[in-house]
Amino acid sequence: MEYLSCNKMERIRVQFQPNKQVTYFNVLLLLQLGTYTGYSALGAALVLPQDGKVVTLDVSKEWTDIGRSFWKKAGVDHKIELMLQPAEVSLDGLISAGRSGSFDFAFIDADKCNYMNYYEKCLQLVRSGGIICVDNTIWQHKVLDPNIQDPSTCAIRKLNDFLKTDQRVTISFLILGDGLTVLFKN
Repeated sequence: MEYLSCNKMERIRVQFQPNKQVTYFNVLLLLQLGTYTGYSALGAALVLPQDGKVVTLDVSKEWTDIGRSFWKKAGVDHKIELMLQPAEVSLDGLISAGRSGSFDFAFIDADKCNYMNYYEKCLQLVRSGGIICVDNTIWQHKVLDPNIQDPSTCAIRKLNDFLKTDQRVTISFLILGDGLTVLFKN
């Protein structure tokens, strides 16, 4: 992601780095929706304690296979559980398996049209006091223009509108990259 620095009028490259949040918040069990090439999962696994675990969800074998090779090279593949199927199916499976309230941290960066569903399911899976981060909540500023009505923009806009009044969480919005909403579960 890139954003324009207000102070120096220069482009700055930004990437979410869950490893910093993992260390600071003493995360042992992390849920990631959207693996892509596995960079974030790798970063988190590297700083997790030996008994820590990243559960990462994606639908693309092609992209996640790239990550798997690096997880193995880094010696953290045993800390990463990849669920390769639609995220909603994986989340329902985790809930059915009795894992509600067991995750310390969830990061949502997958199919934007399902953000509301993902949020509700992550809210069940994350413990009280845990954190849910939702990426791309500015969505290239499209959410601010009511004339833009594509499905992804509408879904993100709907979630943003919902979150500002959701009493189950304490919300913090970061204007970082394409927008990051940080939610602390009450």
